[in-house]
Amino acid sequence: MAPDPGLVRLRVSLRAVLAIALAVALAELFGLSLVASITAGLAALLALFTVGDPTVRRQAVTTALLPTVGFPVLALATFLHDAPLARDTAWLLVVFAGVYARRWGPRGHALGIFAFMQFFVTQFLHALPAQLPELYAAVALALLAAGAVRFGAWCIERRVPPPAAPAPLPGSGLARATTRQAVQATAACAIALAAGQLISHDRWYWAVGTAWWIFVNTASRGETLVRGFRRVLGTVTGIAAGFLIAVPLGGAPAPTALLVAVCVFGIFYTAPLSYSWMMLFVTVMAGLLYGLLGVLHPGLLFLRFQETAVGAIGAAIGVALLPVTTHAATNAWIERAVTCVHTCTTAAARRLAGDPAADPAPHAGELEVLLGKVRLSLAPLVHPLSPLRARKARARRVLVLLDDCAREIRGLAAVAADPDASHDARLAAAAWRVEAAVHALVPPTRPVRAEVAADGVPHHHPGAETALGHLHGLEQALVDLAAPLRTSPRAPLVPAA
Repeated sequence: MAPDPGLVRLRVSLRAVLAIALAVALAELFGLSLVASITAGLAALLALFTVGDPTVRRQAVTTALLPTVGFPVLALATFLHDAPLARDTAWLLVVFAGVYARRWGPRGHALGIFAFMQFFVTQFLHALPAQLPELYAAVALALLAAGAVRFGAWCIERRVPPPAAPAPLPGSGLARATTRQAVQATAACAIALAAGQLISHDRWYWAVGTAWWIFVNTASRGETLVRGFRRVLGTVTGIAAGFLIAVPLGGAPAPTALLVAVCVFGIFYTAPLSYSWMMLFVTVMAGLLYGLLGVLHPGLLFLRFQETAVGAIGAAIGVALLPVTTHAATNAWIERAVTCVHTCTTAAARRLAGDPAADPAPHAGELEVLLGKVRLSLAPLVHPLSPLRARKARARRVLVLLDDCAREIRGLAAVAADPDASHDARLAAAAWRVEAAVHALVPPTRPVRAEVAADGVPHHHPGAETALGHLHGLEQALVDLAAPLRTSPRAPLVPAA
């Protein structure tokens, strides 16, 4: 029911179903085994799900680079299959390297996830060295199919380029977020691995997978804990759905394939919005794949819940090492969002003043991404189970006001794109007031003024009037942000007058 502007989520989800179906069909056409066909489908899913570079060209390069990390990890995992101690040590090294690689942006993030998941897939399918050639062939076919659909037949990103991902929070050494998370994730996966093997010598890897994925796209202790809760919730509901759907099917090929396609669509369609819903579809899909492999039974689904719970507990313990507090992460993302509001305002004002080189649209897209980071960071505070009432009220107030800012920025960018909108002397004063409100929240590192050329004569053009309305709305929202951001986090929230 969530809004889907331009039906982008719908199209991306349908494209994923098409590309993954093509990958599996090619594997079957080339006579590969069922295990290899499943590997092809999972490799295509990962390539489509994890590659998120800001340009199509960079996305294509990252997709082409996936085998450089995937193939060595596949070989390592299969050759160490019968050497538990060496296998476990190797996987923990892959975990550390995979998380550490996130410091190199979207490409490092995608390569790290793909490497980890190749190790996971070999455990999931119990792959052996003799199967390596066809596994390599399956991954290669999958990436070719995913690339052909994503960059050739249906390149959605050429018309709707994704906003650039914000740079990670700063720091160096152990103070750097990626280094801290690499240590945390490795510790969490080690705990999950040991506890998971106590529960099951065959399906222990689900605990490791749970601990790993809880750390993906999180930046603070609170975010990680909330993500763990949502993963367990999604898994429990997915297991319930699996009892009703996957178990009765018993691995029947045609209906199973159709339902797997539905699950793929659900994973891609819900992932940007709800981690719990995404995990529901992941869990149902896993049950269906186990049905195809002929090993599904009710006890296996219950074991999946146990391993997921153990992985979540491991993540909760691991995140206590070198923690990044929710307060610190939230403040950093809010400051960046407020600074982006200023950048958008300046660009829009210059465009309205007649500067054709100024374009607020890319900055507006960046603001949406930053607000997503703020929402994720504040999720622990606004969670229904949070006992911190004052902080919950403050966090909700911040989210409302930042959403107001985003709405005004979108409107301002739309007005600036109108070629008939003329400059107005009042825009300079309004833009300066917005700048002053921004600097009251985030002191500038150097003197900056919003430069808007104006002839001193008000032009009562509809575009200028609308722009002024958006600038006044921005100013008010930024002024109101001072109350929740500048008072003590534990004090009762008194909205600004």
